[in-house]
Amino acid sequence: MSETAEPPKPGDKVFEAYIRQEALRLDGAYADDLKSAQAWHEKREEYRRQALWMLGLWPLPERTPLNATVTGVLDRGDFVIEKLHFQSRPQLYVTANLYRPKKAEGRLPAVLYLCGHANKGRDGNKTAYQPHGIWLASHGYVCLMIDSLMLGEIASIHHGTYRENRWWWHSRGYTPAGVECWNCIRALDYLETRPEVDASRIAVTGRSGGGAYTTWVTAADDRVKVAIPVSGISDLEDYVKPPVINGHCDCMFLYNTYQWPWTRVLSLAAPRPLLFTNSDADAIFPMPGNLRTIERLRKFYALLGKPEHVDAFVTPGPHKDVSPLRVAAFGWINRFLKGDSSPVAEPEQYPTIQSKELRAFPEELPTDQINTRIDQLFVPKADVAVPASAAKLAELRRRLLAELRETTFRAWPEKLPPASLELGAQPLSGTVVTEPPLQAGYRYFPAPPPSLSEGGGRGRVQPATKDRPSPSPLPARERGAATTCWLIILNEGDKDDALPDWAAGIVGDDACLLLSTRGVGPTETTIKQPYYFRRCMALLGRTIDSGRVWDILAFLAAARRPGTTWKVAGQGQAGILGAYAALFDERLSEIVCLDPPATHDAGPYFLSVMRVLDIPDALGLLAPRPLTLRTPTPAAFARTAAYYRAAGAADKFSGQ
Repeated sequence: MSETAEPPKPGDKVFEAYIRQEALRLDGAYADDLKSAQAWHEKREEYRRQALWMLGLWPLPERTPLNATVTGVLDRGDFVIEKLHFQSRPQLYVTANLYRPKKAEGRLPAVLYLCGHANKGRDGNKTAYQPHGIWLASHGYVCLMIDSLMLGEIASIHHGTYRENRWWWHSRGYTPAGVECWNCIRALDYLETRPEVDASRIAVTGRSGGGAYTTWVTAADDRVKVAIPVSGISDLEDYVKPPVINGHCDCMFLYNTYQWPWTRVLSLAAPRPLLFTNSDADAIFPMPGNLRTIERLRKFYALLGKPEHVDAFVTPGPHKDVSPLRVAAFGWINRFLKGDSSPVAEPEQYPTIQSKELRAFPEELPTDQINTRIDQLFVPKADVAVPASAAKLAELRRRLLAELRETTFRAWPEKLPPASLELGAQPLSGTVVTEPPLQAGYRYFPAPPPSLSEGGGRGRVQPATKDRPSPSPLPARERGAATTCWLIILNEGDKDDALPDWAAGIVGDDACLLLSTRGVGPTETTIKQPYYFRRCMALLGRTIDSGRVWDILAFLAAARRPGTTWKVAGQGQAGILGAYAALFDERLSEIVCLDPPATHDAGPYFLSVMRVLDIPDALGLLAPRPLTLRTPTPAAFARTAAYYRAAGAADKFSGQ
């Protein structure tokens, strides 16, 4: 019996339209890079810094000792293969093979070869790309071939958001693309230590994942003199198509915080020689994106006066490592590292070396390795000092909100929508366009509505338990006047036809409005692996959750209820969404969070937010406005309480 496909959710089409719209808008900004060579040169170093930041690499980590160790040598006649490992940071092991001519006079040009997603198990994916190393070593090059993080001898994870539900990667600003780039930078450091290498002549190439890593390291490091990304990068217009992004793991993408046209990262190679290669039937790097990218690059290199330094090569076939792609890369390397433009050929057959023979760790793997938990360690979390006074708190608030607006919430529109919704004495429901074509749904009750447990809805929301009692009414000093309206932020899966039980004791006799932000209620979207909508958002420099904060702000701007005192409440992640909205809109005069997460590791997920601050600090910045946390773990919010004491507003904070 065939399995019935899950029907689409009501918000799927509008989200798809929004994603396409934003991808085209961002890619269209590449025209700005083509305005003048002088303007580009003035911005180039800032663009490099931004690229490193979006990879989780700015400020650059310390270049700690490599502790490079050769564990064995294979003699293959005209060339030898050294089996080795080094540490790109302490205990982050990079396993590698170094192919070199057996006999050589003087220093030789070198090639850093970066491996794609070939699964060779314990032997590492470097063993799948032997022909590259053999040809290069047989033709007078030193070739360092390194394993990737996920498919190396010490296997880690690339698929954190793709299938492992590690959405905290977004919060921390961690992408495995950053580790791969850093390992490449340190591989260049290692090549510089080799006595047979001419460090002024280094090329980088690789296919698939290796093509992406070639792009990252070329953008990051000018020691790369020649670059050949093979079937490794496209543009946003293609990436956001479901068959494309759903075919890629997380190592293929930086988090596009600065909202770049995707071709810009390739442009950072210029004016260095760049060959852009692909196969014409590659399903995850489709030809339309390939053609748009090379057209942009040709214009860009011409602008810089080096049109001969960029070219494209396309071979028939699918996503596969094939001889024509290798030959094109070898010819480009010869041309620009040796000044030799003569035709290149491959042997009919390469010698085969058993994969196990190429292991850098022949038997036991190092027990001190951090490869398998590098996602928890790689990007430093912010270390925010609790302010000592109200004045220091005000200064800290200005700085941190500016940082959030510069990075985490950079993708928010420049302007809020105009007032367009009149809230009066009658109940009202509908939607408000918050960021076209996205909408937020609302249900307004000028008088308290029945709660779900009173028959107002189809089910209960978060019933009380021993560890989570029903919230009691707020103390009398915190009750609102007749003009108070509570903004109740709903979570995914919440009903919007009645007041949730948890909110009944908060709203009391006040008016309230249930707000369904993007992806909630009337705009609910499909949520299933590989999480198309969520992953696309990071390519556009945002998350669904950061957009939800904007929806709250946009709704407040659109709604008119003269003389109203607005207060906000939410349960779980929705409570934190409301709190962040309050940070950016002081009209939210009071904030209540029921069962809030104590860290952005547990959501809501905003890009790189933990590089700026975490939830207890964000809540502390609300001081001196009244803040109530209903939580079974009050100790987790001790920092929040300290902020309120610093503000002289300890009585405005309740955290139990």
